[in-house]
Amino acid sequence: MRQLLTKIGKKSKEAFAVQINSKKKDKVLKDYYNLIDRNRKLIINENKKDIKIAYKKKIRPNLIQRLVLNDKKISSIIQSIKKIIKLKDPTNIILEKWKRPNGLRISKISIPIGVIGVIYESRPNVTSDVASLCFKSGNCVILKGGSEAFYSNQILSKLFRKSLKKNKLNENFVQFINIKKRSVVDFLLTSMSKFIDIIIPRGGKNLVKKVQQLSSVPTIGHLEGICHSYLDKDANPSIAKKIIHNAKLRNTAICGATETILLHEKIIKKFGIEVLKNLEKNGCQIKADEKIRKFYNGKIQKASNKDWSTEYLAPIVSVKSVKNIDQAIQHINKYGTMHTDCIVTQNKKAAKKFLNDVKSSIAMHNTSTQFADGGEFGFGGEVGISTSKMPPRGPVGLNQLVSYKYQVTSKGKIRK
Repeated sequence: MRQLLTKIGKKSKEAFAVQINSKKKDKVLKDYYNLIDRNRKLIINENKKDIKIAYKKKIRPNLIQRLVLNDKKISSIIQSIKKIIKLKDPTNIILEKWKRPNGLRISKISIPIGVIGVIYESRPNVTSDVASLCFKSGNCVILKGGSEAFYSNQILSKLFRKSLKKNKLNENFVQFINIKKRSVVDFLLTSMSKFIDIIIPRGGKNLVKKVQQLSSVPTIGHLEGICHSYLDKDANPSIAKKIIHNAKLRNTAICGATETILLHEKIIKKFGIEVLKNLEKNGCQIKADEKIRKFYNGKIQKASNKDWSTEYLAPIVSVKSVKNIDQAIQHINKYGTMHTDCIVTQNKKAAKKFLNDVKSSIAMHNTSTQFADGGEFGFGGEVGISTSKMPPRGPVGLNQLVSYKYQVTSKGKIRK
């Protein structure tokens, strides 16, 4: 295993030494989606192997659902690649340039990061999304998918390599680790710093925590998505009801789902209870503080301090009353994970204060937190979401997969 992984690392470095122009990149991506389109039957058959194993292992039905590839999902994969092709190549762009009084001319130029290692779980579409985004941004990628999607990931990466070969390019711009052992992840994190420039984990809390604790390579990612929606005293009732329903229940298993609702005390009786009733009616379990429980006559549980720090990823929500916007911001900055937080209000001054003062990587106004997604941001897809205070922050798409360098020229200047 050690020899094989070291070999993969070396091959990535060799591939990265030759940079490719934008036209060629787009040609590779076009050939890639055509190969996916022509090999639908093969992809679905490989996917069926994963599904069969998943049922044997008695994996939860919702996780099996994530694994399934059908015609509709394959068409969605193709559409994602087409969107990435339409985006501008983010490399070799002059970001800034200026001339110093002493005659130095300085330019800040965007460049690829290098070799990106991506460790991910469940969804096979991550293979095509990540490979396409990394390649378009001039990076090499080493893919370590979860064993539950092994055959699906393998065929999608093989087709990318086939497209590279067809275009007479180094296939090792994209490499898939076809070893199922868990020890592979440990080795990638602790012994590949000579070859990998960035590690991106995409999966559950346990995976991300392990990566952040063990990695000797810089990482991009987030541990949890404890997202908040705050209903201000000047919120529009119909907008509030619509947003909260979507932010919590559209898809409870994603990191952008709202986990805590904050209600301004002045709107609890006016329409806050109605908003919560709508959630309960649609199968959501409510956990709330004493003030809200006093007015709520449906099924409701008492919220504990632990609930404010819980990412449910399920149809459960914690609800807290606050006296004002300052208290709402304080709660979010204390218990949130700097992922995505929203204010619902018609008051522009309150909205501006919230957007400026919450520490979140994504701050929203009158918008469902479920829009926290690279595709929805127009990035053509994402390799993940970063909640670090260091850039990149928020959805990490094509334009976030680059670094930069300074180029300095002069007419023989020397420093005194």
